[in-house]
Amino acid sequence: MRHEKNKPLGGPAGGDGGNGGDVVLETDPRLTTLLDLKHRRIVKADPGEHGRGNDQYGRGGKSLIVRVPLGTQVFDADSGALLCDLGTPGERTVIARGGRGGRGNLHFVTASERAPMRADPGGQGQHRRLRLELKLLADVGIVGFPNVGKSTFIASVSRSRAKVADYPFTTLIPNLGVVWRGEERGFVLADIPGIIEGAADGAGLGHRFLKHVERTRVLLHLVTLDPTPGRDPLTDYDILLAELERFDHALSERPSIVTMSKLDLPDVREAFGPFRDALKTRGIEALAFSAATGEGVPQVLDAIERLLGENPVTPTPRATPLERIPSRASLKDREPIEDDDGHKDEV
Repeated sequence: MRHEKNKPLGGPAGGDGGNGGDVVLETDPRLTTLLDLKHRRIVKADPGEHGRGNDQYGRGGKSLIVRVPLGTQVFDADSGALLCDLGTPGERTVIARGGRGGRGNLHFVTASERAPMRADPGGQGQHRRLRLELKLLADVGIVGFPNVGKSTFIASVSRSRAKVADYPFTTLIPNLGVVWRGEERGFVLADIPGIIEGAADGAGLGHRFLKHVERTRVLLHLVTLDPTPGRDPLTDYDILLAELERFDHALSERPSIVTMSKLDLPDVREAFGPFRDALKTRGIEALAFSAATGEGVPQVLDAIERLLGENPVTPTPRATPLERIPSRASLKDREPIEDDDGHKDEV
């Protein structure tokens, strides 16, 4: 109630509480990983302020904007259901809505009750347990056994600074590189960590990175001559196809280019002829290149560009979306939040 000097009949003066802030995911093209959220287990927006006397309304809580890279998928941690798939730059999605502030007693004045001693409490905001996964968005995915020259190739045709070394599994995270063929012509390459036999069952780096291949339009298979006994380029290629098919049958039918790397080595150059002839009997044209000398690299890029032109971008499949934010609309017009029991909070 209002208590001021010379106002003995001040009447009810309780203001409303402020709305709680939302937790919002926003895609940022400058981000490439979810490492910023790895150790951030609890993400919470600001609560609204309490209402006060003298008709003072509480301030609304500030929404928390969490920036994530393109290709982030949001899953319900309990059911495993895919809630949304964020693939557009600057896209915003509310993943947890703040509660609405309560109503003060000034709203309950009637002709018969001039000094109501009641107020409506505010509603609780949403609590969610979520799991975030990242699937890279790229035009071309480079797949192959460890140490076939994937990182060397992407470093030679783009400004990517992928780690290059002479031991297996040098690449532990996917690397992206942009290849420019002209002022307005270019495409994005993704260097996928080495795939070995049994990858679909988790061997090596396993399906932890096989999932990134699902977002690519074209696959670039890299093989080369390996000194390991029992290894040859044709066998490696067949193993790669088998692992991709076991992981996702659609990947084995994805448009692809088969290339042999390290053409500057005499043994590789000698092995390329039989390898090319073997694939020709299957109706597959094989290319060869050397990232060290640049031989054959333009032909590989031309083939990639041609195949991308024949396979235009298709819309990314999406799950039932969470609440999208077209603008910074007022929170006071939101619908009541329905809890798991089907009851709606009075918010």
